[in-house]
Amino acid sequence: MSPLVLNVAELLRRPGTERQLDVSTTTTELGLDDPRLPEAPVTLAARLDVLSDGIVVAGTVSADWSGQCRRCLRSVAGRLNVEVHELYQARVTDPDAFLLEHDQLDLRPMVTETLLLEAPGAPLCRPDCAGLCPACGVDRNVEACSCDTTPRDLRWSALDALGKDSR
Repeated sequence: MSPLVLNVAELLRRPGTERQLDVSTTTTELGLDDPRLPEAPVTLAARLDVLSDGIVVAGTVSADWSGQCRRCLRSVAGRLNVEVHELYQARVTDPDAFLLEHDQLDLRPMVTETLLLEAPGAPLCRPDCAGLCPACGVDRNVEACSCDTTPRDLRWSALDALGKDSR
């Protein structure tokens, strides 16, 4: 059984109690097939607060991510540390709550959803990345080029040609 599936029958009998939870799994065990999330440990450090009608899970989901810079195509990587605060209920009365079935607290859907939503879709290697030259392809972070990369609106190209003829 996954370390993210917990039997909470005893906890549910004692509203007002809390329990610390530190578990680790992998992206493969979660069934994640996303190139942004390599095969690596995924950790959840959380506090479980038992309510009269459910359990609140509050803590941090952590995992490594990797990708390519959207401007210069260099490989980039980092670590996600995402705060979570979710409600689990046996009888769902809150539309944002997760279902608590058969006294089993299944944290896998919450962890999976958090990682997929928070993994960067278009990362940057650094905030001031100059990217690749659209004309010659040189990495402008490494060397400068003399290409004219002034944006042109092709709808005005006929007028541009008239301006050149009058000179």
